Amino acid sequence: MRVRVATTALGITAALLAVAACTSGAPGTKPDTTTSSPAGKPARSDRNAAPLSSAILKTRLLDESDLGSGYARKPERPSQHDDVTVIGCPALNELGGEAATGGTLTFPRKAKVTFTYADSASEISEELYSDSADKLSHGIGRILDAMTGCPSYQVVAGGTPIDMASQKLTAPHGLGDERWSQLLTFSAGGRSTVVKQTAIRDGGLLLIVSGSPGLVDRHLDKALTKATATS
Repeated sequence: MRVRVATTALGITAALLAVAACTSGAPGTKPDTTTSSPAGKPARSDRNAAPLSSAILKTRLLDESDLGSGYARKPERPSQHDDVTVIGCPALNELGGEAATGGTLTFPRKAKVTFTYADSASEISEELYSDSADKLSHGIGRILDAMTGCPSYQVVAGGTPIDMASQKLTAPHGLGDERWSQLLTFSAGGRSTVVKQTAIRDGGLLLIVSGSPGLVDRHLDKALTKATATS
C-alpha cells in the first residue's frame, strides 16, 4: 500500500525519511498499553478541564536548562510529504499506513521540541497534545495498538526499503491515567538504529517522549512533571 504522509506525530515519519536519506536504520518506538492509574493515586490533570492552547503547551516543553549540559535544541523542520509503502502489516494497512508514519495525531493544540545530545547521533524529542481525554486516548491508542500487532514489517521510504522490528515494552507504572511504551528498530543498508517511545495521557494532556532509550528513561519523569504543572 502506498500512502502520502506528512512529517507529524510520533516522530516516526521523520525517522523514516532520515533513514532513507542516509541508508542507516532510524527507529521509532513500539507501544505497551497500560490503562488506569494505580489504586488511590489521583490523576494530576482534571479529565474535564478545558484543553490547553498550543502557546501554553510550548511553555511546558523541556528546555536546555531542564536537560542539563550537552543538549542542543534541533531546529524545527517544515512539514514534509513523501510516499511511504508499508509491507507485511495488515493492522497498519487497515489504518491506511497512518500508524506506521505517525500521521494520525492531528490534534490542533500541540507543541514539539527535539534535542541532540553531546554532538552525537543521540536525540530526544518531546511532543505535547491537549484535547478531551477520550479523544486523546482513542487517537494514540489506535495507532499504538496497530503497531503492536506487527512485530516485523517493511517500509519503503524514498525508494529505500527499511526493515522494522517492534517490541512492546512494559510502560512505567504510576504515571498518568494511561501509558504506552514501545521499541522500534529500523534497519537499512546494513545498519540499525533503535528508538524508544513512551506515551502518557494525564487527563486532557498527552505526552510523547521518543529517542535514544537511555535519554528517554532519564528525562521522562521530568518531562511529565513539567507538562502537568499547574503553575
